[in-house]
Amino acid sequence: MQRYFVESIKDDLFILNKEDSYHIVKVMRAKIKDKIEIVYQKECFVCEIINTDNLVKTKILEKKKSDFLLPNVTVAQSLIREQKIDYMIQKTVELGITTIIPLKTVRSIINIDKKETEKITRWQKIAKEASEQSKRLEIAKIEKIHTINDLIQKNYDYKILLTVNETSNNIKRILSNITINDKILVVVGPEGGFTKEEEKTLLDYGFIGATLGNLVLRSETVAITIMSIINYILMR
Repeated sequence: MQRYFVESIKDDLFILNKEDSYHIVKVMRAKIKDKIEIVYQKECFVCEIINTDNLVKTKILEKKKSDFLLPNVTVAQSLIREQKIDYMIQKTVELGITTIIPLKTVRSIINIDKKETEKITRWQKIAKEASEQSKRLEIAKIEKIHTINDLIQKNYDYKILLTVNETSNNIKRILSNITINDKILVVVGPEGGFTKEEEKTLLDYGFIGATLGNLVLRSETVAITIMSIINYILMR
C-alpha cells in the first residue's frame, strides 16, 4: 500500500497536494475506494480514496499501530557530485537517517552557492519520496549548507569525525553502547578528505576521530555504511 505525507486534516478528511494527487491518479492509477496510507503528525492511517477530481481526498478507515522507532542520526555530508549525493540521500533516508547537512569544505569539488535554494528543494523531494517508500513516520530533513564553523556549535551525544588519519578507534567500538534516545552527528569528508586544519578544528571542539576499518570507501558510501551499522546495533 502506497504511503503519503500530509500536513493538515479537514472535517476528518485528508486532502493531498497537487504533486501527490497526480502521482496517485496518473502514476499509480488509483481509483475511488482504493486504499492508501496517510501519515499525519507521525501517525499512520489507512484511508480510502473518495474523490480524484483535482486534488485527491481520502477518508480515514483505521489508525495503524507502530512501535518502529528510528535513531536520531544526522550526517554532515561534504558536497560531492550531484548524482552521488542524490544516491546518498535516497539510501540513508531508506535506512532511517533523521537529518542530512550538506557541508561546504575546502576540498568540496562543487560549489552551489548560487543554486542553494534550488538544490535543497530538490534534495528534500528525494528525501520525501524515500521516506514514503521506506514506510517512515516522518520525512528526513535536509538542512541548509553548513561550514565547519557551523558544525562545531551543535550539541549531540555523539559527535564523530570519520577520518583516514584515525587507525585504532573504530566506529563499531564508538557506537557499541548507543541507545535509541541518543543524538548522533557523523561528519563525512569530500573525496579528497578534510584538510589538517579542518580536522584539528573539529577535534578541538569535541568530535571523536573514527575509522571504518581498512577499506577505503567512496564519500557517498560512508554515510550508507554508518546507517547500516547503527541499524544493526539497534535491531530488535
